[in-house]
Amino acid sequence: MKLCVIGTGYVGLVTGACFADLGNDVLCVDVDEKKLSVLKDGEIPFYEPGLREIVRRNAREKRLHFTSDTGEAVRQSAVVFMCVGTPEGANGEADLRYVIDAADAIGKSLNGYKVIVVKSTVPVGTNEKVRRAIAQHGHEDFDVVSNPEFLREGAAVKDFQNPDRVVVGARSDRARTTMARLYKPVARATRPLIFTNPQNAELIKYASNAMLAARISFVNELSHLCEAVGADIKEVAKGMGLDDRIGVRFLSAGAGYGGSCFPKDVRALAQTMEQYGTTSNFLRAVDYINERQKKSLVPKLKKLVPNLDGKKIAVWGLSFKPRTSDIRNSAALTVIGQLQDEFAQVAVFDPEAMDEARAVLQGVAFADDAYAALKDADALIVCTEWDEFRTPDLERMKGLMTTPVIIDGRNVFDAREVTEMGFQYVGIGR
Repeated sequence: MKLCVIGTGYVGLVTGACFADLGNDVLCVDVDEKKLSVLKDGEIPFYEPGLREIVRRNAREKRLHFTSDTGEAVRQSAVVFMCVGTPEGANGEADLRYVIDAADAIGKSLNGYKVIVVKSTVPVGTNEKVRRAIAQHGHEDFDVVSNPEFLREGAAVKDFQNPDRVVVGARSDRARTTMARLYKPVARATRPLIFTNPQNAELIKYASNAMLAARISFVNELSHLCEAVGADIKEVAKGMGLDDRIGVRFLSAGAGYGGSCFPKDVRALAQTMEQYGTTSNFLRAVDYINERQKKSLVPKLKKLVPNLDGKKIAVWGLSFKPRTSDIRNSAALTVIGQLQDEFAQVAVFDPEAMDEARAVLQGVAFADDAYAALKDADALIVCTEWDEFRTPDLERMKGLMTTPVIIDGRNVFDAREVTEMGFQYVGIGR
C-alpha cells in the first residue's frame, strides 16, 4: 500500500519506517530540509533503539522515501498519516495549528478517495475539525480516521511491532477495511485491533496517559510519607504491585515524569474537561505533585550540603528517561536550574542526550563520561536511571569526589551498599 506520513518526529519516523518494514511504500514528509538531509544520509535526528537500522534497510530497499513536497506525497498515497506536533498552549490546551495546517495542505492536494489518519495526540473533537478543514476545499470522497499512537520513547519500534492494542476511530466501513488491511501484520488475538468512533479513540489516548501519570504521582506522593515514618517506598510498591488488581508497572518512585507526552497530555485533558464544564481537580493534582517532585532533589541535597555557592555538583542523566535522547520536561533540567540559582557549578553526563542538552543548557560543564563528571564533585545527583549508572565502581567514585554525597533521584543504588562504602546517601521515599 502507498502511504504518506506527514511529520518525521518520534511518531512519524517510527510509523513510516515500521510500515515500510512491513512491505508498504512510504513517503515521509517534513518541512525541515536539514532534517530531511540527515534522514536521506541514513541517520536519524534522535536516539531510538533499533530505528536507524530499520530506516537504512528500507531506504536501501526503496520502500522508504523522504520529501518536502506534501502535495505530491499526498497525491501518490492511498493513506495519509498526520504525525505533526501538538505543543502545549498557554493554558495547557493542545495547540492544533500544525494539525489544521496539515489538513489544509491535504485538502489542496486530494486527487481521489483517501483515508486521512490523525495519529497526533489531539483533544476530543479534532477529527471533525480536520474533516471540515479538508472538506472546505470542495472534497467529499475521503475519510478521517483517529488512530492514536502508544509508542514509548526508548521502546517505540518494539511497541509498533508488538502493540498492546491498535485503536482506530472510524465512521465508514471503507475506512475500517483499509485500516484493518494496513494493521493486519501486527494485530494478534491477544493484542487486538479495536474499532470505535473517533471521539472514543481520541479520549482513549489521553485517558491512558493520564492514568499512567496518576500512578506515578500517587507513588511519589506516598514516598514522602515513607521518608517521614522510616518506610521504604520500593518495598511498599512491591507489596502493592503483587495485587493483580494493581500490578507492578508505573509504581517506581522517583524525580517525576517528563517527556513530551505525560505532562502535556495531563494538562490538555484537564483543560478539555474544564472546557466542557466538568471538574479536573484530580488531574490538576497529578500535575502539581509531579512538578513538586522534580523540585524535591535539591532541597534533599541542601540538608547535607547547606551552602551550594561555588560547590561542584555532578548530575548523571539528562534525558527524561533511559533509552532516549529526549530531554523535554526532564527532571534534570529542573534540578540544574535550581542548582544554578544556588550558584553551584554543575557538571553533567548522559549516554545519549548530550547534543540535545548543549542546545539548551548554558553555564554547565559537559563531561566525557560519568566518572569525569565526578572529579572534585561535592555531590552527585542521579536524574535518569540509565543501566550504566546502576552498578558503577563505587571505590572509584569515592576517590574522585571531594565529598561522597549521593542524591539518588531514581533509586538506582542499593542504599545499604553505598552507605557501607562511606557515602552519605539519600534516595526517594527511603
